[in-house]
Amino acid sequence: MNDTHRINILMIDDQPAKLLSYEAILANLDAHLIKARSGREGLELLLKHDIAVVLLDVSMPEINGFEMADIMRQHPRFQKTAILFISAVRMTDLDRIRGYQSGAMDYISVPVVPEVLRAKVSVFVELHRKSKELEELNRELESRVEQRTHQLQESENLLRERADLLELASEAILVRDLSGALAYWNGGAEALYGWERSEVLGNPVHGILETQFPAEETSCESALIACGRWDGNLIQKTKDGRELVVASRQVFKRETNSILEINRDITAQKRAEEVLRQTERLAAMGRVAGIIAHEINNPLEAITNAFYLLRNHPSLDDEARHYARLGEMELSRVGHITKQTLSFYRESQDPVNVPLAEILDDVLQLQGRPLTMNRIVLDKKYLTNGQVRGFPVELRQVFLNLISNAIQAMPSGGKLRIRMGTSWNETSGRADLCVSVSDTGSGIRPEHARRLFEPFFTTKSTKGTGLGLWISKGIVQKYDGTIRFRSIVLNGKNVTSFLVVFPGDSSTIKDVDSSYRVIGDDTTRLTLERI
Repeated sequence: MNDTHRINILMIDDQPAKLLSYEAILANLDAHLIKARSGREGLELLLKHDIAVVLLDVSMPEINGFEMADIMRQHPRFQKTAILFISAVRMTDLDRIRGYQSGAMDYISVPVVPEVLRAKVSVFVELHRKSKELEELNRELESRVEQRTHQLQESENLLRERADLLELASEAILVRDLSGALAYWNGGAEALYGWERSEVLGNPVHGILETQFPAEETSCESALIACGRWDGNLIQKTKDGRELVVASRQVFKRETNSILEINRDITAQKRAEEVLRQTERLAAMGRVAGIIAHEINNPLEAITNAFYLLRNHPSLDDEARHYARLGEMELSRVGHITKQTLSFYRESQDPVNVPLAEILDDVLQLQGRPLTMNRIVLDKKYLTNGQVRGFPVELRQVFLNLISNAIQAMPSGGKLRIRMGTSWNETSGRADLCVSVSDTGSGIRPEHARRLFEPFFTTKSTKGTGLGLWISKGIVQKYDGTIRFRSIVLNGKNVTSFLVVFPGDSSTIKDVDSSYRVIGDDTTRLTLERI
C-alpha cells in the first residue's frame, strides 16, 4: 500500500524493549508504526499525524495512561481515536472502569499474547480504514452532488431563459398531446386568441379554436405522426369570434408523445393578397372599360350628329321630330356616361382645380340606381362652389366610398343628406371647405368606432375588403385635410355623419356658413343638423 494511504499506529511506553516487541508483533499489519517514550512525546506526535490506534501504557512517569487518555478526549480531533491500554500490573475493576471512562476501547495485560494484540489492533485499524474510505466517498459524493446541483442550476437558468423567450414571442406557441389536450399556452397565444392560460390548459385546443384544416383533420394528424412535422394554413376563431388565418408549423415529439405548434397570424397578409388580386382585376376591367368607352365615343358622336340633322329635316312631321328629340336626349345621356367612364380611367398628370360639386354630382349619378332601389330620399345642398386643387380620380374615390357606404347602410330605405359649405376654423384662422355625408342607416357600434379607419377592418363580413375608409383617410390627409365621423341616436333614429374638411385660404372667409362650425380638432364639437 502507498505510504500516503498507510494507517498510523502510535505506541506509547517508557520502556524501549516493550516498544520493540510491539513493533515486531504488529509488523505484518501493513501499518506505519510510530513510537513514543513518554506521554508528552506522544501528544506531540498526535498533533503531527493522523493516528488510527493508540497503544498506551497505563504506568508511565510524568503523565500516566489515564491522564493521557483524558487529555486526548478533551481535544475534538482525538475524541474518536481508538485507545488500547496495556498494563503490566494487575488491574482492579475500579481501574478498568476509570479507563473506560477515560475513553479506553479495551485492555491488554502483560505478558502480551501476540495473536491477541495483533487481532485487537487489526480490528481498530480496519475500522479506521473503512471510516477513511467512507469519508473519502462522502467527499466525492458531496463533490458530485455539488457539481450536479450546479449543472441543474445552469439547466434551470437556461430553461427559464428559454421560457422567457417563449413568453416574449409574438407567435402563438402551444404544446398538446395526441388527444389535443393543451399542456402549454404562451403569452403570444393569449394575445392572438384572447383566452387566458388558465382557461384553456387541459382542454382540446382545436375544439376551442374551431380549427378548420386544409384537409381532413385525421389525415393531417397522420401525416404529422408519420413524418414528424407538418406545415400548413389553418382557419381558427378567437375568443371574441374573429376568424383568423394562421400559418401553423407542428412537430411531433415521439419521446413524450406531444405535439409542439407555432402559429403565426397571416390574416392581414391573406387579405392584402386578395385585395391585390381584386385590385388587379378591377384595374384590368377599368382599362377595358376605358377602351370600350373610347371606341364607343366615335360612332356615338356620328349618331348624335345624324339625329341633330334628322330632327330638323323638312320631311318629318311634328310627331317624328318629337321622337327624334327623345332619341337625341337618350344619346346625350349615353355620351355623358361614356365621358364619366373615361374620366374614371384617365388621371391627369398634374393637379388641377377640381369643383367638388361636380365630383359629388357624378358620384350621385353613378349611385342613382341603388338610391332608387333602396327607396332612399336624397337631400343635397351646396352652400359654396368650393374647389380643391388636386386629382379628380382621388377625390371621386373618397366620396364614392362614403356615399356607397351610406347607401349600403340603408337597405330598407332612409335619408341621405349631402352638404357642402365653408367653416371658420378658429385654430388656423381660416375658412375650410367642408363636405358632410349623413345617413339614417344602421349606425356604427361603439366597439367598431375606434377601428373604423384601420386597414382590413370591415363591418360587412366577407363583402368588404376593409380598405375603403383607410384609403379615403390617406387621400384626405394627402391634401392636409381631415375626415371624422359621429354616430348617434337622434329623434329615435340612428344618424351617422362623415365630415371631410379641406384646408382653405383666408380669402374664402367671406363664404362662411355658420352651420359648419369646427373648433380645432375636437370632434365632439361637430354639430349634426337634424335629419
